[in-house]
Amino acid sequence: MNAVKHILFSILSTTSTMKITFFQLFLPFIVMMPAFSTAQALNVQVGPRPYFLMSQMKPSALKSQLESCSNKPLEKTDFSNGHRGAALMFPEHTKESYEAAARMGAGVIECDVTFTKDKALVCRHAQNDLHTTTNILLTPLAAKCTKAFSPYDPTTKTPASAECRTTDLTLVEFKSLRGKMDGFNPMALTPAEFVNGTPKWRTDLYSGPSSGTLMTHQESIALFKKLGVKMTPELKQAVVPMPFDGFSQADYAQTMLDDYKAADVMPSDVFPQSFHLADILYWIRHEPAFGQQAVFLEAALKPDDLPNLEQLQQYKAKGIQWVGPPLFALLDVRQQAMVPSRYAQDAKAAGLSIIAWSLERSGLMADSHGGWYYQSVRDVVQSEGDIMEAVHVLAQDVGVRGIFSDWPGTTTYYANCMGLR
Repeated sequence: MNAVKHILFSILSTTSTMKITFFQLFLPFIVMMPAFSTAQALNVQVGPRPYFLMSQMKPSALKSQLESCSNKPLEKTDFSNGHRGAALMFPEHTKESYEAAARMGAGVIECDVTFTKDKALVCRHAQNDLHTTTNILLTPLAAKCTKAFSPYDPTTKTPASAECRTTDLTLVEFKSLRGKMDGFNPMALTPAEFVNGTPKWRTDLYSGPSSGTLMTHQESIALFKKLGVKMTPELKQAVVPMPFDGFSQADYAQTMLDDYKAADVMPSDVFPQSFHLADILYWIRHEPAFGQQAVFLEAALKPDDLPNLEQLQQYKAKGIQWVGPPLFALLDVRQQAMVPSRYAQDAKAAGLSIIAWSLERSGLMADSHGGWYYQSVRDVVQSEGDIMEAVHVLAQDVGVRGIFSDWPGTTTYYANCMGLR
C-alpha cells in the first residue's frame, strides 16, 4: 500500500500532460481495483442490552423513536468508543474485549498504555493493577510483586491487599498472564479468594484459562487495524519515579506515538489521551499531526472541581482542541430533567470538542442512582432506562463527539437510530 501511495504521489507531482496521460490509460483499471484494506467487515451486533434499556424507559417521544429502530441494520460508528474494549462483560484491555467492542460497532477503541520492567508498552488501565486485573497472584510471578498478598485481618478489619506492577515484570513475563474481570475480595484469606472479587453485576464467563489474552501496545494497533477501527490510547501516569532507568516522561509520550507511525497509522485515526497536561502539550509541540486530536482528560472528582470558562479558554489558547470529562461534568438537573451543565456550555463556548466517559460502569442504576458517574443528576436517575436519557442529552444538547462505554452496543444503537456517524 505504501508503494502504491508513493507512485501515485510521484505521478501527481509531474506535469499536467503526464497526469492526463496516466489517468486516461489507467483510470478504468484503478476503478476496478479492490480497496487496499485488511480490515474485517463485521456484522455489527449490539446484543440485547440496548433493547432492555429501552424497555425500562418511561413512555416518551424518545422511547418511541428508539424503539422504531429495533429492526434497523446497524453500522460501526465513531460516536461509540469502546472503553477498555467491552469491559462490562470481558476482561478489560484483552484481545477478546477489543474484539467484542468492534463487534458491537465501536468505531474507536481504547488501549490504556503503560510500560514493563524492560520498558515495553502494554495495554493496562494502571501500571499497578495486575493484582486485580490478571491472575498473577495465582502464578509463580506473584513472588515478584511490589507488595505480596496480605490476607484480611478480622481483628483490625484491615482489608486484604496486594500490589503488582507491570514494572515488576519483563514483557515476556507479562504476556504469560491472563486477564480477568477487574475486582478483588477485600475479605480474602487466600490469593484465590482475593482474585475472586468480580462485582455481581458483571460476569466471569469470559475470564477462563483460554481467554483474557493480554496485549502489547503494538499488538493492539495491529488488531485495531485488522478490525478497521480508530484508536484512542491513554498514556497512563507512571507509579514508578520518572525517569525510569533513563526512560523519561517525554520518551514515554514519544514512544507511544512512534508505535503508530511505525505501523503507518494515519494521525487522523488516533486520539491520544492523558490526564497529564505536560503530555498533551508535548504532543501538540512535537507531534502536531497527532496533537491536534489529543484529548485532555478531566480529573475532577466532583462538580465543584471543574474548570470555569476562563480556564477552558486557556486550554484552547495552548492549542488543546479536545477535552474528555466524566459524565457528571456534562449533566445537570432542571425541572426534574437532565440538561447540559455549566461546564458543558463553557466547553462549547471555548470551542472545545468533547468526548465523555464512561457509560455502563455504574452497575444497577436503580440501586446506585448512577453512583459517582451520575453524581450531578442522581436525583433524577431511577432506572436502567435513564442511561438512554443521559446519552440523548449528551448527544443532542451537549453535542459530545463520542461516548466511552463498557458496553459499546448501547452507544452504537443510539447513534445508528439518530443518524450519528
